[in-house]
Parts: sequence; structure tokens; C-alpha cells
Amino acid sequence: MYRTILIPVENSPADQTILDHIKSLARPAGSSLILIHVADGWAARNFEQLNLAESEEIQEDRAYLERRAAELRAEGFSVESVLVMGQPPDEIVKYVHLHKVDLIAMSTHGHRLVGDLLHGSTADKVRHLVDVPVLLLKAKM
Repeated sequence: MYRTILIPVENSPADQTILDHIKSLARPAGSSLILIHVADGWAARNFEQLNLAESEEIQEDRAYLERRAAELRAEGFSVESVLVMGQPPDEIVKYVHLHKVDLIAMSTHGHRLVGDLLHGSTADKVRHLVDVPVLLLKAKM
């Protein structure tokens, strides 16, 4: 059913909510997992244009992705990790359009009041711009 599941992670406690949930869905289906993190700090957004060295934030994000992927591999999952740079909703949608993904599974924070009203959430933007199912799970904080 879902052979390839894309899981956006943000290097926060919210990630555990979606990872715990997706394991029970992915294991019986034999799904491959792709962890994606979008580095969106100043250095990440200007990385290529200014030919910058990786910032401490980017290095920490890469290490976090590898740590989470290793944990899942140790549990028997087939996992790939991808670090991209830019605006989270744009980069997630771009990845889905360029790669074969059967499901996007992501956690949400619920309403962050003014920020969500003005800018919308990453999850909301992603779900409107892709043609694959999106599983949203409110983060347990």
C-alpha cells in the first residue's frame, strides 16, 4: 500500500509523535522510510548563493537526521535521510514532486495563533500542494 513514506522531522520533541505512530503502519507494509529535514536558518537559505560553509545549525541537523535514521534502522526499517535547505513547505513539496512518495506523515503543533493565521502552517501548505495522501498527527508535547 504505502511503499515509500516521507516523514518531515524538525529536530524537536514533536518528531517522536509521528515516528512512534508511523512504525506501526510501516512495519506490516514493509514500507521504506525517508526522513527529511529542511534547514531554514539564514545560513541554510543562503548556503548555495553565497557558497557558505555548513553552519553549526546545519551540522547539528545532519547529525540529528543520521541519529534518527540509525535508530530506525536498528529496529529493522529501511531508512534514507535527506537534508535540504530553504522554506520547509516549499522544499517538502519539491521533494515529493521529484521523487516517488506514497504517503507523507508529519506531526503538527496545532494552532500557533497569530503565526498560523498570518503565514499558515507547514502541514497546511504541504497538504494543499501535493497529490499524495498526507497523514497529520498532532504532536504530544
